[in-house]
Amino acid sequence: MFDHTSRYFPIESTTYTFADGRQVSYKRRRFVPPGESLPLLAELRVARGDRLDNLTARTLGDPLQFWRIADANNALHPAALGEEPGATLRVPMPQPQS
Repeated sequence: MFDHTSRYFPIESTTYTFADGRQVSYKRRRFVPPGESLPLLAELRVARGDRLDNLTARTLGDPLQFWRIADANNALHPAALGEEPGATLRVPMPQPQS
């Protein structure tokens, strides 16, 4: 269902059965670790025009891993992370998914 690099890959899947017998599969809730607990790879200074996907591609080699930077910065709205020039972003060391 999810690629092995997805933040949802290691999360358990389960099934809900409705009263009429229909079943729906879903992933359980993902609990985000506190950003400060993630080992730091680097800190980036945001420049005008930066986007989170580009910053992630440059630092982690894969723009789809933007969620790692969002987690490290306790971001509820990841796209907003690249909007403030001069802001400093934590880039975490990629951790294996359990």
